[in-house]
Order: sequence, then C-alpha cells, then structure tokens
Amino acid sequence: MGLDNVAVQWPRTGRFYDPVAPAEFVDFAELAEKLPLHAGPAAALADHVAKTGTVRVTGYTELVDLLFGLNGVLFATDAAAEDEDPVISPDDCAWIAGGLERFVNGHQEFGDEITFETVSTVLRRALEGSRLAEQQLRWLQSRLDALRDDTGDAPQWSYTIAELDVLAKFYRRCANRGFAVYADF
Repeated sequence: MGLDNVAVQWPRTGRFYDPVAPAEFVDFAELAEKLPLHAGPAAALADHVAKTGTVRVTGYTELVDLLFGLNGVLFATDAAAEDEDPVISPDDCAWIAGGLERFVNGHQEFGDEITFETVSTVLRRALEGSRLAEQQLRWLQSRLDALRDDTGDAPQWSYTIAELDVLAKFYRRCANRGFAVYADF
C-alpha cells in the first residue's frame, strides 16, 4: 500500500477528520500542464493532488527525513500520546513547506536532477559556517552513512526540482488554508 498524506479539515469535528474537497487543489492540474515534458513525475504528482487532495509520500520519506534531520516527518509520528491521530497540523505543514522550499532554492545551482550526492552537497553547504558547523557536519555524515547499503552504495534517488516543488506547494496550500494532513497507511 504505502503512505498517503491526505488534506483534512482542521481541527477535526467529532470522531473523524473530514477530507478536504479536491476542488481546493484543482489548480494543481494547471500546474501539471505547465510543467515541461521531461517533468513526468512532477506532472503526475500535481495531477494526483488536483484529483484527490492527497500526496503519495512513500517515495519521499527517506529524503524528507534527511532534509529535516528527523525520522517520520511525513508519518506525523510526533503526535502527542493523548492525540494518537497521525496528523500534521497547519503550522507543521508550513514548516515542511518552508524546508522543502529552502532546499529547492538551495539546489537550483546543481541542476534539475536531485540525487543523493547533490542532496549531500546542498546540506553540507547549508551547515558550513553555522555556529556548530563541525558538530553538525559530523552528525550529517553519520546520517548519510546510515542511508548507504551494506556494500556502501548510496540510495539511488532520482527526483526533480519540479517534483519537490509540487510537494512543497501541497504543504504550503494546506498551511495557507488552515488544512491539516492526515497520514493514511
């Protein structure tokens, strides 16, 4: 199956969260049409958002967790014990969107293709010159090493800037309109 992030009304009313009508994302279809022909995954993602108000995030979880330095960002695993619902609040959607937007901007000079190597470079550059740069760079290297397989090979990521931009736009839309995101397994 996988993990979907579903836009839902915030706060919930009653026992369940009400899904947001896909009409709130209908303009994502126009975004899909404006993308270049080689941006197939980004166009497919935008089209899916336009039709469902949902993002299939299984393929992005490892990358997003690395970018944010946390585990389970898109799984909404930081839900409080008394609130067992796996929900990303509108404020957290803004935080996710902002992080993805900063990454997309920081990656521009490396071209359209996002790989393990380009992600590593962008993250290292972001940490260099920071107050605790040496410590943070060591931490980053340990995270990068943990993503390698038993033979030391890096993950074979293949994303595009346009694809992550669409992902960021989904979370930005949720934040701006006061929607939450429900992690549906």
